[in-house]
Amino acid sequence: MAYVDKTLQCVDCGASFTFGATEQEFFATKGFTNEPKRCPDCRAARKQQRGGSYGSRDSYGYQR
Repeated sequence: MAYVDKTLQCVDCGASFTFGATEQEFFATKGFTNEPKRCPDCRAARKQQRGGSYGSRDSYGYQR
């Protein structure tokens, strides 16, 4: 499948951002079916608010 850059709008800040062909291909290889809803800046801010990476053991309350 040929991917082309798409312009999307962020649900948090309303800014337009490009969902590039390379990123679309990456999403497809990971099995992601939805397009991103947040721009890269808002994604990074949300990730930081949530404590870093998704799926870390700390997010489930385990102690090391």
